[in-house]
Amino acid sequence: YERDCSVQRRHQKIVEIAPAVNLNPRLRKEILDSALAIGNAVGLNNAGTVEFLVDTERDEFYFIEVNPRIQVEHTVTEEITGYDIVKCQILVASGLQLAHPDIGLGTQSDIRTNGYAIQCRVTTENPARQFLPDYGRVTNYRSTGGTGIRLDAGSAYTGAVITPFYDSLLVKVTTRALDFKDATRRMLRGLQEFRVRGVQTNIPFLINLVGHPSLLRGECTTRFIDETPSLFELPVRQDRASKLLR
Repeated sequence: YERDCSVQRRHQKIVEIAPAVNLNPRLRKEILDSALAIGNAVGLNNAGTVEFLVDTERDEFYFIEVNPRIQVEHTVTEEITGYDIVKCQILVASGLQLAHPDIGLGTQSDIRTNGYAIQCRVTTENPARQFLPDYGRVTNYRSTGGTGIRLDAGSAYTGAVITPFYDSLLVKVTTRALDFKDATRRMLRGLQEFRVRGVQTNIPFLINLVGHPSLLRGECTTRFIDETPSLFELPVRQDRASKLLR
């Protein structure tokens, strides 16, 4: 099925949603059919991601590119379909058919979605300074958890050293629920429970973003961040506990 990655900054995806909210069912069917047709035409026989642009005013879509691999945002698809895409990719590469019991995909018509999922990428970037990457030692790290919350962490732990020579991604947070608004509520709660000290993060910005009415209504375009300055009205954290301990 599809993912909505309209919330971007400089063509870098920040929030991922699956399935796309308010997408015309006819348009969804045409997009999915086109993706499969492209894969068949080039003989793609493993995981791949086909990207399209959707023109909501004309109710049309346009092909961009094919990535012959899974992408960072694959977790939202896994959460709404129940399939481990990374596992499937490895098993297909080893020679198994999609219908093999270890994969269990059967036919395309067998695959269903259940509810909604949303992913946010927590990074060591400072939104108040044009998302300038921050680096240093993580002096304190506390993550969220609970029902409907998935964490895919990189260098996210107390004592981790964040260098300026690698990607600034700290952890991917994915939440799911039967209702899209419930998925966003879980995301807000999860983001608010994080405590990361020693380096700046984009968490305050993500909280503003996920709670914005336009995102909740599924109305965000690729220009949303650039055209919404209120997202950058960030609270100043006092960090009293860390100061007291020091």
